[in-house]
Amino acid sequence: MGYTDDTMQDESNSNSLSFLSSGRRIMGDRIGADKVKHRFGEHIAGDRRETSPYELSFQDDIEWRLLCKTTLGSRELTKLKEAIHNNYFFEMFIEDLPMWGYVGDFEDEDAILGEMEGSHTYLFPHLHFKIGVNERQIVSAAVTTERDRRVDITNVNKPTTVQFSYSVEWFEDELPWKKRMSRYADSRFLPSSFEIHWLSIINSFVLVLLLTAFLTIILMRVLKNDFSRYLELDEESMEEEESGWKLIHGDVFRFPDFPVLFCSAVGTGAQLNVATFSLLILALTNIISTTRRGSILAGMVVLYCLTCSIGSFISTRLYFQMGGKAWVRCVLFTAGLFPVPTAFVFMWVNTVALAHGSTSALPFTTILTITFIYGCVALPLTVLGGIMAKNYASHDFNAPTRTTKVAREIPSEVEWYRGRFAQMLVAGFLPFSAIYIELHYIFAAMWGHQMYTLFGILLFAFILLLIVTAFISVALLYFQLAREDHRWWWSVFINSGMTGIFIYAYSFFYYFHRSGMNGLLQSSFYFGYMAHIYSRVKCD
Repeated sequence: MGYTDDTMQDESNSNSLSFLSSGRRIMGDRIGADKVKHRFGEHIAGDRRETSPYELSFQDDIEWRLLCKTTLGSRELTKLKEAIHNNYFFEMFIEDLPMWGYVGDFEDEDAILGEMEGSHTYLFPHLHFKIGVNERQIVSAAVTTERDRRVDITNVNKPTTVQFSYSVEWFEDELPWKKRMSRYADSRFLPSSFEIHWLSIINSFVLVLLLTAFLTIILMRVLKNDFSRYLELDEESMEEEESGWKLIHGDVFRFPDFPVLFCSAVGTGAQLNVATFSLLILALTNIISTTRRGSILAGMVVLYCLTCSIGSFISTRLYFQMGGKAWVRCVLFTAGLFPVPTAFVFMWVNTVALAHGSTSALPFTTILTITFIYGCVALPLTVLGGIMAKNYASHDFNAPTRTTKVAREIPSEVEWYRGRFAQMLVAGFLPFSAIYIELHYIFAAMWGHQMYTLFGILLFAFILLLIVTAFISVALLYFQLAREDHRWWWSVFINSGMTGIFIYAYSFFYYFHRSGMNGLLQSSFYFGYMAHIYSRVKCD
């Protein structure tokens, strides 16, 4: 059977190190370190898997087998010691089931001063594979290291002869093949708590209930009082008693500035919402395999291209309803509003990755594939959506009130808590508070090489986020109109996207206090793509 392994990876940093400095000096026929064919998603994720020298046969137990015997010099020992002190781990796969293990361990070191006299660093040269089988299908795989066979490499100046070996144990496992990924949710190597996930959902759900009740009670009472007072007035005193949102009925449907950009942003946001929702549904139903590395990224690329007609249709229809004539410009803006910034971020981080020799740099063939998909699928569907909106969608805005020719002056003196900045903070903080617990696990899966398998909880959190954002946007819109500010189009759009600002701010906390990342390569990837994720949340 074929087994593959990645290069060793830091638990936080995803740096790489050769698995064996003499990886081709293997006792036996299987050499290893041969390149394997990668799927499209694996290329996007930066995975460059190779065959390993470990040779296993189905249901053939191995008590002990020599892999290789080599003498490690000062250079190799220094690399391995540095990897051990930085908590590097290796990752292997069997039937797409990942296995992890630490390179080594250290003892009697000071938490602050680090290595001291009397401390030791050990290398784990022996691996024990434990593989579960159910109805002749592999349903579980794990690898452990044996402390009894560890090798002391504290003194890197002394050449050390190391015997790398392994053993294999096959056993009958009751776990069904369809649920073989369920155990990774509670992996001891990559710890997570299912209860904490549910705590996040309960927190979000309670917030939604409280916010819904608050908005329903407050808005209904305020609007009921306004309408009651408005109906009790006669025509002569009506104009004298008008105040707040009733004064701007002739301006509230005045179209925003930069209509092409606004309509394109709205259409792109709708498209991203549909693509994200579809991706979560497909992942939840296992149509998109979450066990395959990079499948989520590949699925998102394909779904974005397939939903381009939705974004183009919505943006072009809204543009026509605003009285726009240059609909082709709107279609082009919609086609490039999300991909163009993505391309600029990608060019920067890919250049940095190439300069550092990282496997995260996309191969030229993968870049051509993505470009071909966008050019042959996304662009035609974008144009098709615009044409459909032009020929078949209603171009009438049907505003309930007539817009005056001269815009009403907006009051300049407003209390600080009713100003734009305070509203933006509230608009971002409340939705962020509904997802911040789950956000930690999402960041760990994205940047910490952990597996995320609870897509049902993620879908529920996504729906709650949409509900909270919608409710808070409606509430803040009412308060804005109540202070006689009729420029609400861009305000609502920005308020709805303020959650992205909080997520980006949280990304700084995660980077400096949780990830352990450093250096130009990791900083470029992290902050470059997090900034783009922020813009995506803003569009959504």
